[in-house]
Amino acid sequence: MTKTTRVMLAVLAVCGTSAAMAQSSVNVYGRINTTVESQKTGDTSTSVMNSNSSYLGFRGTEDLGNGLKAGFQLEGNFGSDNGSGYNFQRHSEVNLSGSFGTVRLGNFYVGSYLATADYISMHNHDTGTSADALYAYVFPSGNQISYRSPDFGGVTAEFNYGFGEKGQRAGDSAVGLPGVSLASTPIGTAKVTGEHKGAFDAALNYNNGLLGLGLGYTQAKTEAATFDLKEQQLGLRASYTINSLTLGAYYQYYKADADVVDTKRHAYRLAAMYTMGASEFHANVGRAQSYKGDLDGYKTSATQWTLGYNYNLSKRTKVYGYFTKINNGDDAAYGVTNAGDNFRSIAVGVRHLF
Repeated sequence: MTKTTRVMLAVLAVCGTSAAMAQSSVNVYGRINTTVESQKTGDTSTSVMNSNSSYLGFRGTEDLGNGLKAGFQLEGNFGSDNGSGYNFQRHSEVNLSGSFGTVRLGNFYVGSYLATADYISMHNHDTGTSADALYAYVFPSGNQISYRSPDFGGVTAEFNYGFGEKGQRAGDSAVGLPGVSLASTPIGTAKVTGEHKGAFDAALNYNNGLLGLGLGYTQAKTEAATFDLKEQQLGLRASYTINSLTLGAYYQYYKADADVVDTKRHAYRLAAMYTMGASEFHANVGRAQSYKGDLDGYKTSATQWTLGYNYNLSKRTKVYGYFTKINNGDDAAYGVTNAGDNFRSIAVGVRHLF
């Protein structure tokens, strides 16, 4: 029996025990999203099968009385193309909710991302090779406490704090400017390894049905061996539905301050979806402008655009196809490893929710 199988059986056993309690409820849910793609990175072409953020999750609530509820959510990615991997690093939280709002503890996407870039990712929900490669996600994952307000006439607010715990941001968690290898900058290395000194995130959402607005701000600090780095981002989003047409857009300002380099960047994306029966027609284009400040003069701009078509077989299952392309400047590496390489993919896929 594999380690993954043992973990799954243990979780299912816990869920079964909890579900037997009259005042509790536990749900199993997930997404299987798989594509077959013809990709080209630089001058190299490949044919691949991809898992597009397929996941399996468990969530439950317990009614504590007087309007107070306790809840949990555990969610993990796995490779739908080969069955590999499973853990709860995608999402893990315990929460308390009531008329005051919701307090959450654990690891989850912060409100500023959900209020802006994720909100207008209508084609494939910001997954796979057509995911937004230009948005700067600043908040380090894990060790978070969050407060989400009740709905006040369509307005909700969310605040997150990330405890640094003197942890090291190394390996996949090391700090790097979005879309740029720092080896070609005054920092002189691909990424920065340092001590996580805490992070803060705040988001506002407004939704009245047809019109949606979002605002998000993040700040994160890292203490490296020879300098301190402070990253900030500010994002704005608007969306509007006109009959069968839904339009969305966001703008993001990103800034990195350090002793050895100070730089900033602007990025934006426009997205559209037109529905006709079970068919959805999608188009979006994003642009990351070149970094300014100490990186002024480097060719770090990039453009990403996607055309897609979805056919909904049911409310939970769709087949789809898309063409996506990233055009990088000579010193940019959005969605690729080597600066200056471009990327494109032609994909067909199936997504099923349960």
